[in-house]
Formats: sequence, structure tokens, C-alpha cells
Amino acid sequence: MANRVRPKVFPLAVLLVLVCISSRAQTPSPSPTLPPLSLDEALRLANAQASTFQTALLNERVAAEDVRQAQAAFLPKVSAPLSYIYTSPALGLPPGEPRGPSFVTSDGIGVYDGLVNVSGDFDIAGRLRATLAKNRALLAAAHAGAEVARRELAQAVTEAYYGLALANVQLRASEQNLAAAEEFEHITSLLLTGGEVAAVDLTRAQLQTLTRRDELEKARANEAVAAGSLRVLVGYDFSRPIATTDLAIALPIASEFQQFKAEDVSRRPEFTQLEQQLRAARQEIRIARADRLPSLGYSVNGGFDTDSLKAPRLKEHTGVSAAISFSIPIFDWGASRSRQRQAQLRVDIAENERTLALRGFTQQFYAARAQVDNAARRINLAREGVTKAQDNLSASIARYRAGEAPIVEVTDAQTTLVEQRSVLYQAIFDYQTALARLRLATGQ
Repeated sequence: MANRVRPKVFPLAVLLVLVCISSRAQTPSPSPTLPPLSLDEALRLANAQASTFQTALLNERVAAEDVRQAQAAFLPKVSAPLSYIYTSPALGLPPGEPRGPSFVTSDGIGVYDGLVNVSGDFDIAGRLRATLAKNRALLAAAHAGAEVARRELAQAVTEAYYGLALANVQLRASEQNLAAAEEFEHITSLLLTGGEVAAVDLTRAQLQTLTRRDELEKARANEAVAAGSLRVLVGYDFSRPIATTDLAIALPIASEFQQFKAEDVSRRPEFTQLEQQLRAARQEIRIARADRLPSLGYSVNGGFDTDSLKAPRLKEHTGVSAAISFSIPIFDWGASRSRQRQAQLRVDIAENERTLALRGFTQQFYAARAQVDNAARRINLAREGVTKAQDNLSASIARYRAGEAPIVEVTDAQTTLVEQRSVLYQAIFDYQTALARLRLATGQ
């Protein structure tokens, strides 16, 4: 008759440590007392910090001022030129001849000019209208560029936020692994004292503890780097604590990523930006063409131009003058035609960039959707793995208590559970970041 394996009787301390291993592995670590920062709040804080988004908003304001200047170019310019001109008296005049200025072109020895000038241009060549249309297109492009920068900032914040959440759970997993290794080392030491294991088993347990300590230090460094990245984006001081919500609550909603379609790629603000830049480039062609067309301007002066400020003379030399100027360009050595060809080349460049962008953004959409789908599948597999690892740990503890399994089976089962949880959290992180890229790819 086969010998039946008799249950081993272990000291009470060993059994208490086993219970501690089981409760540590199956009970999540308590949340930190620091109130977690939500993703929405992180996005709000990031939008208010110095960033490429704020730079894009300033560029939009600069473009708006260009539009105002282009509109003002249609209106007459008003100025008030005031001057006094002194000319030395003429020398060698015959006796009795009135005193006059020495220069023939001068109106008098002392001349006072006080005028109000109104001048401007008639846009017969269309230059002013083309400039206004160009600046309006650039303003629309700058507005779209600000939206692009905002969405890129949101993507960076999302990745940094979930990166810190992942680093937090990986740190907790490393702490659990180290605690399990230290408990296993303690159990092995007790068993060695009782003469039930060899000394080499304690050495192996000590090596496992050292490995787990090294993993913990790496996890702490990764958590510090991830926290610093998020602090930079939200404007926190580097000494200020920061925490995120638990990554476990960011599980995906069934098939939420399937609402995104390839045709939504055209909604991206980058296309609006490229289209407006193309419009601005076409207006530059009109501006360059206008340089070869005639121009028409006007100037109206009202006031006085007198050699004396006494009332009779001032009244006599007060009046209004008007002038119309018409200029016909004849030859500029091909400079204006070169500017027109240059503007046409900019149009070709803009059209080429739009075609390239469409291909690139479409590829980004399919890549992001594939990554989201893959991460969602991995989450389902990892959740099943966590459940099985929990069952395996419970069974291993029961077998060990019955004397049917060695202690290493229990610690291996606990380590497997922690690893399965890490795989689950990594899959959740990959899902959330890929989903953010998918939203970015479809203009949402």
C-alpha cells in the first residue's frame, strides 16, 4: 500500500506569515491620502500653463492684428505736418528792393507751414483686397493651429497622466513582490532553524530578496520621473505631491472605440489649417501680380503756408490743395514676375503638404485603432489571468498547509498574481493612450 503524504506541522509564526502573504496578494494596496488629480483637472491646468498651446494662441492674436492693419489700409490716413523753414536773406540787392530769401525756390525768409493732410490709395490693382484676404486666411490658419496645439497638449497630458498611474501601480506591485520575498526569506530562515531545509535554500531566498529590492528601486525612479513629467505639464512645483486616480477604474467601455470611422479623419483641424494656408498662398499670387499694375493715390492738404503769423497774412495764405497721383510700372528687372512665380511655388508646396498629411493622418488612424483593439483584447485576457492567479494562490496555500506543496509554490503563485495585475494595468494604460491617439486622429 502506498505511503500517504502526511501533513507537515509548521510553527504558528509560519502559518501567520502565510496568511499575511495571501491577504497582501489578494487585497489591493490602500489608496494614498493625497487627493487624486482627475484627468479633466489636469487638462484644465495644462491649458493655462506656458506651452505650445499658449504660443499658438498668441500667434492667433498676432494674425488678428494683421487683419486689422489690412482693413485700415483701405481708409485714408490723416496727419498734421507742422514746420518752420528759415532761409537767409539775399545779399547784394539794389537799394530800395524788398528784402527776400537768398534761395530762388524759397517762399520767404521765414515760412510757417501748418497743414492737415488726408492721403490714401485707390485699390485699382486689387493689392489691398488680396492682402486683406491673405491675412484673413492666415488668421483662420492660426486659429486652426491653436486647436491643433491644444489637442497635442491634451494628448501629452493624457499620456503623462496614465503614465504616472501606471508607475504608481508598478511601484505598489514591486513593494508587494519585495514583501513576499522578505516573508519567504523569513519562513526559510525559520525552516532552516528547525532543520527542515538546507542552507542553500536560505541563500536562494536572500538572492530573491535582493532582486526584488532592485526592482523596487527602479520602480521608485520610474514613478519619480513620471510624476515630474506630469508636474511640468500642469504647472506644479517639483516639491508638490501629485497623485492620479487608480488605473483600475479606467477600464474600457465595450466597443467604444468602434464609433471612430476612417472618414472622420478629414475633421482634423490640421486640414483646416492647411486649406487656409493654401488660400493665403493663392492671395500672394494676386499681390505679386498687382505689383505690375498701375496704382492710383490721392492727397489733400488744408491749412496755411505763410511767411507771417499775423492775421492778414495768415488769412491770405490759408487754403486747400489736392493732388492725384497715377503710377505705371514699366520695368523692374523681372522682380515682380519672380515674386509671382515664388507665390505659385508656395501654392504647390501647400497642396503637396495637404496630400502628404491626408496619407499620414489616415495611417495614424488605422494604427491607433489597431492598438486600441489589441489593448482591449489584452485587457480581457489579463482580467482572466488575474482571476486564475488568485485561484492558484488560494489553492497553493491550501496545498502547502496540507503538506502537499513546498513553500516556493506559494511565493511563486503570489508573484504570478502580482505580475498578472501588472500586465492588466499595462494593458489599461496602452488602451487609454491609444484611445486618446484615436480621438486625435479623428478630430475629436
